Amino acid sequence: MAMKSAVKSQLTTRKAPLTMYFNDISPGLSESQLRFRVIHFWEAKNIANRTLIGIELLLIEERGTVMQGFISSSRAPTYLPHLKAGATYTLQNFLASTSKEIYRVADQNLTISFSNGSVLAPLDDIPVSIYFPTDRFRFHTHEDFQAHRGPKGDLYDVVGYLRLVNGHSLIDRPVLDEAEVISTRRILVHLQSKDGPVMKLYLWDQAAKDFYKKFTSSEDTPTVLLVTTVNPKVIAGNHNLALSSMASSRVFIDKDIQPTIDYFSWLDSNPEIAKRVNADEVTRSETMTIGRIYAYIKQENAKEASFNCIAAIDDVKRDSAWYYIGCSGCQKKATRGPSSLMCAKCGKTNVYLAKISVYDKNDQAVFVLLGDAGSELIGKHAAELVNNYFEANQDLGAGHQMPVPQALIDTIGQTHKFRVKVSKLNLTGKIQAITVTKIVSPEVLPPVPTPTEIPHDVEDEVALPSAIVIDGSGFKADDADGSTSSMDESRKAKRPKYGK
Repeated sequence: MAMKSAVKSQLTTRKAPLTMYFNDISPGLSESQLRFRVIHFWEAKNIANRTLIGIELLLIEERGTVMQGFISSSRAPTYLPHLKAGATYTLQNFLASTSKEIYRVADQNLTISFSNGSVLAPLDDIPVSIYFPTDRFRFHTHEDFQAHRGPKGDLYDVVGYLRLVNGHSLIDRPVLDEAEVISTRRILVHLQSKDGPVMKLYLWDQAAKDFYKKFTSSEDTPTVLLVTTVNPKVIAGNHNLALSSMASSRVFIDKDIQPTIDYFSWLDSNPEIAKRVNADEVTRSETMTIGRIYAYIKQENAKEASFNCIAAIDDVKRDSAWYYIGCSGCQKKATRGPSSLMCAKCGKTNVYLAKISVYDKNDQAVFVLLGDAGSELIGKHAAELVNNYFEANQDLGAGHQMPVPQALIDTIGQTHKFRVKVSKLNLTGKIQAITVTKIVSPEVLPPVPTPTEIPHDVEDEVALPSAIVIDGSGFKADDADGSTSSMDESRKAKRPKYGK
């Protein structure tokens, strides 16, 4: 009411103020009147001591032009109680000054500052001829962000396909911990634009809280994310692009506003986009099915990448070496030591190189346990098993090959989340077996159909692919003895296989 009285008093003692459009404003003090809608406002604080500098505003007028506004901290108590996002106002008497180069959120190079004589009033009776747009966005492509990363310049908006939330795939909707969001003050999402790679997007403070509320309250798993006024940054150490939310950022998902509705519709009409995997910027592995991993390998622009894959162990290959007979450190050929194979140069001993047949709900593949992945699965190092075997069988010749240990055979039937790596050899088609670099955790696989439930057209057996074999000179596609990979026919699962 006080604000309305101030406006009426001023208007009765002066001539009707001249109404200006944003594009007509010149630098300096003005007694003219502006009409606008407040899109958004936020606190601007000193980064060092977090003291309030003032209130920043994003304003839009009836022609659709957007301009930045500012209220100093000393004047904020006067105007802040009357501000409401989405409401329309008139402002008489203001100061127009050049916008700061750092963190600008509008295209205009001027900022409207509330001065000592500014009068703000709600625009209650809007003429029928006046229409104020509700919002305006400034979208940039991945290339634009890449070109402007680092400098603290303009802040632009981004919209894209939501791929990961805090490192978790949206195939199985992740459960976000509110206490963790509050304590860490952030949520990390991976966003993929229409034509660009996956980008990291860090949501901080209020943006993180807003995303948490929208994500957890959404009936369906959110697919599209729009975040306004993000800052492109360079991640220390790897020089990769990352986007960071700011105090001015707002968060929208799926069907919140027209741009997300449009993007949601585009995504719905292009279902192949959801199947595309671009892991350039994904540092925490996305969980993929066997089928999706092989679909990724077939992509023309696929690159080396790591993924998580939940699968059950179907069998263990037993007719070739199950441990690496070369040094894992300097790549020298291992020699026979007192009771095991070891490197004469650095003393390192054998590591795992075991082939296992695995399957998930729909597909089957061959995984190769390489390095520490084998000891993580079994609980014992390859060197320990080899040493124990030769100590118990000291009469065996130097060329004797230890058979697959029972501890490895006992893993048949277990289900795990495997960290797998798609290598250049996979991408070139030289190798079809996939390397396991880590056992992430035990898992429970969804029930697999019984033989009577399996369609007749998938019961034909397909030969399993040859796996990676490493000797002192590196990788090759065939086994050391020249044979290809084969499994005990009685143990083959009757489900689609890769490697034909």
